[in-house]
Amino acid sequence: MMRTRPLKVALLGCGVVGSEVARIMTTTADDLAARIGAPVELAGIAVRRAGRPRPGVPEHLLTTDAEALVGRDDIDVVVEVVGGIEPSRSLILKAFTGGASVVSANKALLAKDGAELHEAAAAAGVDLYYEAAVAGAIPLLRPLRESLAGDKVNRVLGIVNGTTNFILDKMDSTGAGYSEALEEATALGYAEADPTADVEGFDAAAKAAILAGIAFHTKVTAADVYREGITEVTAADIASAKQMGCVVKLLAICERAADGASVTARVHPAMIPLSHPLASVREAYNAVFVEAEAAGRLMFYGPGAGGSPTASAVLGDLVAVCRNKVNGTTGPGDSVYAALPAKPMDQVVTRYHVSLDVDDRAGVLAQVASVFAEHGVSIDTVRQQGRDGDAALVVVTHRATDAALSATVDKLRALDSVRDVASIMRVEGE
Repeated sequence: MMRTRPLKVALLGCGVVGSEVARIMTTTADDLAARIGAPVELAGIAVRRAGRPRPGVPEHLLTTDAEALVGRDDIDVVVEVVGGIEPSRSLILKAFTGGASVVSANKALLAKDGAELHEAAAAAGVDLYYEAAVAGAIPLLRPLRESLAGDKVNRVLGIVNGTTNFILDKMDSTGAGYSEALEEATALGYAEADPTADVEGFDAAAKAAILAGIAFHTKVTAADVYREGITEVTAADIASAKQMGCVVKLLAICERAADGASVTARVHPAMIPLSHPLASVREAYNAVFVEAEAAGRLMFYGPGAGGSPTASAVLGDLVAVCRNKVNGTTGPGDSVYAALPAKPMDQVVTRYHVSLDVDDRAGVLAQVASVFAEHGVSIDTVRQQGRDGDAALVVVTHRATDAALSATVDKLRALDSVRDVASIMRVEGE
């Protein structure tokens, strides 16, 4: 039997995502009610400026007083799509205090203060859901938290930022440099006017922290994630990857140590072989590759951003928390029982692609190889091409620690025969 009193929802934010959430809630109200077991009603929408035109959004629901909206005693669920740390954090905590569950898409806040927010939700006996915070419309967090709850996840490897994937894909497919590809991404709306959060890896690092925390049942914050962006990736790097049968992707990589005693989370560009499933992820799409002990290898793929895809994830969470409200229950909360430490990047083991500009003369290769050997970094392949007294020397290593590779590069730079260390890039997915 359907409950007659509607569940009332406060929406914080009415931008690209928020306006789409409002539209879907309004146009599919009957379907949502049937799925939830009770009517759901949009009770108010908090915005920064009320005067802007918002087609399809009921104007009488708009307010600039988000705190008063969240503080209403008839609000059952708060949907937060404002972003940023404050005032979102304070508003979410206020919602919990008032007994409202929260659906959020705020990756930056969750990566920073997720543990505190989960504790506050548990203390208030309400839900905190945030599927939309990672990979847009792709159902990912709930499978990790629920479908794989009985399994042991060892690795999560993914493309979780559409802007950087679009840029790197254009560099690969057209031969364009970074600046030209960024310009095209901006013109098409894939990159913000200030793309720093995307191209410097901050967005992906926040998502990596959330993924690692859920996958490994341990507290991981954005501060624990090693981060490199794509601004230093050159057309020459893309060409070198092609010669190796690889493509360059910005990857979020979360791993459980082989001994199970620690975890790592990192975001950086890497070369991956064309045979790897992630190599075929084009343009602004996202994909995440999960390796679990019993389930094996799983891949999640789809649009990772945009109003409609992100709103889809928000509405999925809204249905879930509303069902819980109707049934008087809450969903699974934070699981951090493992409490594993995050290993620093200099102890992480991976492969490297090192490009050197060297003198084109006898003995240089042996000199370079001896430096790698001195620091315990074994060489997998070497490619050398001479030109007018100079040579390009490309070395691909076997697996080594970041610290060992850094020491090797420092010694190489001191050699008279090495004119420049042109680029260093990690190699993944072998």
